[in-house]
Amino acid sequence: MEKSIETIKIKNFTLKSNNLKGQATAKEFFNSFGCTGQNTSPHLSWTDAPEETESFAVTIYDKDAPTGSGWWHWLIFNIPAEVTELKPEAGDITKTIAPVECTQSINDYGTFGYGGPCPPPGELHQYLITVFALKTKLDLDKSTMPAVIGFNLNANAIAKASITFFGKR
Repeated sequence: MEKSIETIKIKNFTLKSNNLKGQATAKEFFNSFGCTGQNTSPHLSWTDAPEETESFAVTIYDKDAPTGSGWWHWLIFNIPAEVTELKPEAGDITKTIAPVECTQSINDYGTFGYGGPCPPPGELHQYLITVFALKTKLDLDKSTMPAVIGFNLNANAIAKASITFFGKR
C-alpha cells in the first residue's frame, strides 16, 4: 500500500531593512546624551505574518546598556494588521509617517518615539529589532513603561521576527 505524503507549507515570518546594515551610522544615532546623530528610525518591512495577526508592534532594545536591565530605544504598537512596513523617520512623532493608529510610547530616554543608539564611548553594543505579530491590539497608552509593554507584547505574540545591528562611538 502506497502512502501519500502531504506537504505542509510553513510561513517564515521575516523582518528586513532596506537601509540598516550591520552597523549603526550617524543617521540612526541619537542626538543627545553626548551623541550627535540624526536620530532617524530605520526602514523596516516584514513578510509572511500569521493570518490571524490582529496588529503588529516593533521594538528596538539594547541588552548591553550598563543599566542592569537593558535600554528600550523604540516601542511602537497597534500597527494595523494590513501594514507591513515602517518608512525611515516613522519613529519621529512630529511627522505623520507612521500609521495614525499606532502608539509610540515612552522610551528609556524619557521621550516618545524613536531614540537611536548612544552607547558609552568605546563600547560596542548590540541592538535587537523585533517585530511582533499580535493576536490583539494592546489596551495601553503612550505613557506605559517599556517593561509593561514588553510583558504585554510577549503575552500576546503569535510570532516574532528579529534582526540585529551594532553600534559604537
